[in-house]
Amino acid sequence: MTSVPGNYALAAPAVAPSAPPQPSSESGTRRLLRTGRARAARQDQEDEYVEFAQAMAERLRRTAFLMCRDWHLAQDLTQITLTKMYVSWNRIHGTVNVEAYSHKVLMNALFDHRRRGGREFVGIATGDHLDSPAPDAGPELRMTLLEALGTLPERDRAIVVLRYWEDHSVETVAEVMGVSTTVVKSQSKRCLQRLRRLLGDHRALLLEEAD
Repeated sequence: MTSVPGNYALAAPAVAPSAPPQPSSESGTRRLLRTGRARAARQDQEDEYVEFAQAMAERLRRTAFLMCRDWHLAQDLTQITLTKMYVSWNRIHGTVNVEAYSHKVLMNALFDHRRRGGREFVGIATGDHLDSPAPDAGPELRMTLLEALGTLPERDRAIVVLRYWEDHSVETVAEVMGVSTTVVKSQSKRCLQRLRRLLGDHRALLLEEAD
């Protein structure tokens, strides 16, 4: 202790405990930038999913209805599909054709429903708001086509729906259904021949198979 005039004493300053090293302002700035970019990327992906879901929801519901002929079940299958797409969005976005992939998820959901004991047709529903490959067809003709379509085995029906209503390529349908392009072509041709026989005078409702 040091004496100074006036009987005041000055103690040596206490030594402060050593503080943990602090990150430099530069590294902190980089971390903030990375966090900001990650948040922006997540938001972009959220926005893109919402845009996708809004664009595809009605198409998926229509496809599901063509397969099951029940609007309520079609709505459930669509919701299941969109939920699974949301869960997988980070993984599949930018790596696959999300439109085709959504139809694959939809078909798998339908086939799972059948395997769990769901009926082939759980109800008879109107197709008044259903588009068909022939844009000028009225509601009665669309129902005629719907009835004819319902006579096809489920997987054959899926090929026809994906190929002609959804206008997917042979290659895309093959990928969705997990079969070869040869199977898609042969089954499409066979199914169209059967549908034309059933439709009779209404054969114009169907598109011709391209060579």
